Amino acid sequence: DKVPFKELLPLKLKTSVSGKGDKNTGASCVQEMSVLFACLKRNGFNDIPCNKEVTAFRKCWEDNAAQQRLKKTHERQGVLVPGEKNLSHKQIDELLKRYPGN
Repeated sequence: DKVPFKELLPLKLKTSVSGKGDKNTGASCVQEMSVLFACLKRNGFNDIPCNKEVTAFRKCWEDNAAQQRLKKTHERQGVLVPGEKNLSHKQIDELLKRYPGN
């Protein structure tokens, strides 16, 4: 037996979404950090022998910070990046404006 569907509200999308769920929870440079800590522990927390590891960690951190700044700039402007899987609420609003439901 099938239950008949009763449309109580119109089936159409709103023109915007809330920004409540926009939280950045990704950890970055964990591999570089663990290699650096292992080197520091191995050398009695003397950082001179670990220059290569320190440089790798700093480069990773700076690259990640630059990438985050670029992503925030795109999100603020509502710029849509092709292939991006995680969109901010402003980017989703931009898509809903471009392609309205009706």
